Formats: sequence, C-alpha cells, structure tokens
Amino acid sequence: MWYRVRDGTLSRADFQREMRPLQARIGRLLRMGTRRQHARTRHACANILKLEAALWTFVAVEGVEPTNNAAERALRRAVLWRRRSFGTQSAEGSQFVARLLTVVTTLCHFVRFLALFWGRSFAPSSMAQ
Repeated sequence: MWYRVRDGTLSRADFQREMRPLQARIGRLLRMGTRRQHARTRHACANILKLEAALWTFVAVEGVEPTNNAAERALRRAVLWRRRSFGTQSAEGSQFVARLLTVVTTLCHFVRFLALFWGRSFAPSSMAQ
C-alpha cells in the first residue's frame, strides 16, 4: 500500500482509512503478546506498545517513510570505515573522524561533489586563515 501512496495512486486519506484495521490488529496482537508465558516475548511486546504511536507515524505524518532505510544508508559509510580501519586510537581521533564522516555524509545526502568541497576547504588561501 505504501508504494501506492508514494507514487500517488492512493490518496493519503484512503491510505489512513485502509491502515486503521491493520493498526488495530497489530495492537491486539501486541497486547496478546504481553500475556504470553515466554518472558522475552512479553517484554518485547510491552516495549513496542510503549511506543505504539511512534510505530504509525508514517501513516499520520506526510513525508515520513515507514522504513529506516535513510538512517541506515546515512550510517553505512561510518560502519564500513570503522570495520576497515579498526577505529581510532584517541578521543581526538574519534572526534576528528566523527566530524569528517558528518561532513561526508551531509555532502553525499545533498549530492554535492565531495572533491570540489575538499579542494575549496583545504586550498592554500583557506589554510592561512
């Protein structure tokens, strides 16, 4: 259904109406899960129920995606870098890497040309300042 909302073949109002039964069913299943014998299932369902409203934010708020793909994509570069480099050796190194990865991720998010940014940022005239 979500893809139809995204491509415009299903209106948001119709989407919200069609989601109500699913939301109710999942809520019932989670409440049932809090009464199960298996402790991990009980706790997991109880924890999800605490955030139930947030679970359906994408239904109520336009522009919110139902997946965390954007967040995962934003973190992927940092995760891969850490895996390849074995991290840093100091707090200052960690801070430098955090700042650098923030800049790179932001530039990639806005589809800016990274080499051009680095060239302008580290040009001799900017280093003298």
